[in-house]
Amino acid sequence: MTDTILLAAILVPCLVIAIVFHEVAHGWAALALGDPTAKEKRRLSLNPIRHIDPIGTLLVPGALALFGGPIFGWAKPVPVRKNRLDNPRFGMMAVAAAGPATNFVLALIGAVVAGLVFGLGWSTLEPGSLTFNALVYFILINIFLGLFNLLPIPPFDGSHIVGGLLPPRMARQWQRLQAAGMLFIVVLIAASWAFPESGLVENVVFPPVLWLQERYLMIADFVAQAVS
Repeated sequence: MTDTILLAAILVPCLVIAIVFHEVAHGWAALALGDPTAKEKRRLSLNPIRHIDPIGTLLVPGALALFGGPIFGWAKPVPVRKNRLDNPRFGMMAVAAAGPATNFVLALIGAVVAGLVFGLGWSTLEPGSLTFNALVYFILINIFLGLFNLLPIPPFDGSHIVGGLLPPRMARQWQRLQAAGMLFIVVLIAASWAFPESGLVENVVFPPVLWLQERYLMIADFVAQAVS
């Protein structure tokens, strides 16, 4: 029980920071490109309460964790009005990309901080230590959130990027897949829960996440050696 509480104490702040900065980045990008909707709705705040979806952020992940399923959830999307953007097609692509890009930057910041902490001797880089776990989970969560949202499946950020690259006629058809895309994700999560031995999620999502995590840890090691 103590280990579970300690793990939650590490994961929850990391997840909240990753989600909040991801959503706020969408809003700031939209504002910079001509759409002040997020600002008008007071969604540019770093206050987590403004971004929590009671079902997606609390109920669904909590239920999945309670029943031993793969953790899956979402935050309240930052409102963006395409018709208010200076260049709607490019604007939607840029706004969508801003969220995952912010997560990758946060992961980079985590790697640099890890390198400084361990390189300057403020802590010991020992697997299992509180500092080690907190920084590694922070990097891992941001990588996962960034890559997961880049999946070209509506309504994730990757779908908006793909939609902006498609010709207008195909883009309109692509937008009609929004509901089907969410249904596909729910079915995938349910299937991986019902058939854990299949490794559906692990084999698709984990390899690129772990590969990128290794690259970030290499950056941390480089910083540590540079300052030691």
